[in-house]
Amino acid sequence: MRYFSTNKKDADVSFRNAVLNGQPSDGGLYFPCEIPKLPDGFWKNFQARLREQVAFHVMMAFAHDDVESNRLREICAETVDFDFPLVRLDEDIYTLELFHGPTLAFKDVGARFISRCVEYFARDTDEPTVILVATSGDTGGAVAAAFSGTPGVEVVILFPKEGVSRFQELQLTTAGDNVHAVEVDGVFDDCQWLVKTAFADQTIKDKVRLISANSINVARWLPQQFYYFFALQQWPEIEPPMICVPSGNFGNIAAGLMARGRGLPCSGFIAATNSNDAVPKYLGSGVYEPKPSVKTLSNAMDVGNPSNLVRIQELFGNEFAGLKNGLRSASISDEETIDTIKDVYSRIGYVLDPHGAVGYAALRRYLNENPGPKGIFLETAHPAKFDSVEKIIGQPIPAPASRGKAGAERKTRIDNDYETVRELLLKIC
Repeated sequence: MRYFSTNKKDADVSFRNAVLNGQPSDGGLYFPCEIPKLPDGFWKNFQARLREQVAFHVMMAFAHDDVESNRLREICAETVDFDFPLVRLDEDIYTLELFHGPTLAFKDVGARFISRCVEYFARDTDEPTVILVATSGDTGGAVAAAFSGTPGVEVVILFPKEGVSRFQELQLTTAGDNVHAVEVDGVFDDCQWLVKTAFADQTIKDKVRLISANSINVARWLPQQFYYFFALQQWPEIEPPMICVPSGNFGNIAAGLMARGRGLPCSGFIAATNSNDAVPKYLGSGVYEPKPSVKTLSNAMDVGNPSNLVRIQELFGNEFAGLKNGLRSASISDEETIDTIKDVYSRIGYVLDPHGAVGYAALRRYLNENPGPKGIFLETAHPAKFDSVEKIIGQPIPAPASRGKAGAERKTRIDNDYETVRELLLKIC
């Protein structure tokens, strides 16, 4: 499999180079040159297949040219060695719980997969490697846990001041000596811009192998297809589900749309956003107008200019009419998020995190307006990670025991300034 840049200026590259480059030099994102359909044999006894078998077959077409088959099987098995239960909440709504990994968030899947790919590819080089990532919430903790202690790899995580929960901040600031947490006086979009600027800085690239672990990296993005297949393995209904995805940087739903293009049975996709509603407005008007992000209760989705929209456009052949018909979207306010958490808890005792609540609310809105189908929304993080949820329901939420290791809290505070980031990276190198 080869990968091209969505900006169409760089040369096509292998999976290995797409992972190690992170992002093309022309500023686009890597995208597979073909979308391989899964063979008919994949669906035989599908519900009985082991998760690691499903994961291997999903990723084989994308990575087998560069990752030896047995090691790819091991990587997939290590990536999905925790549960992904589908839980029924209402007569017509199920949730796929994605918070049973080591950092209690769906980001564990992509972070574990990319960490093992980087370790595999770095075995043949002595070049210093730095993982550079921006986080609006759960990415930082998942990447920190996945790469903690990896020999020869330093990890730099940029996160916005007062833009992540205390639980999330502790996960990314206590991971280990090779993990450097950097608090930026700005919002997530600022952190993301700083990361993109670093990747375009040749003076940095001359001294170190700089790798992205955000969903802009194909090894973080593509494995997110896994849990859509895991959900379908557990789907008890006859008709395929409508799938609603809480969406911030839109990598998760882009992976789901990729899975549908490969044969995943579903009725359609809904991108559920919070008040950062650039994509819902774009689908309504045809005019894309990104804006500075605003803070909400669902902080990991506080993204004003989602990077992965270009991948979704590629999936629809860069034709707006097809995109508008193939993807629904809804914006959910903080007030609706709070009401949803309260309602679900009071009715059935189930505690939603703010991101899952956005997904539930958007799916409920769609099903109320379109009676008949049933749907799944993704519960992307454990509610204990968010202080706001305890305040909303008036009850403490015990957190499951973390499988990640923790140490003394360490972080560096900086202004929203690229030169400071540049000096920090050169110092680490």
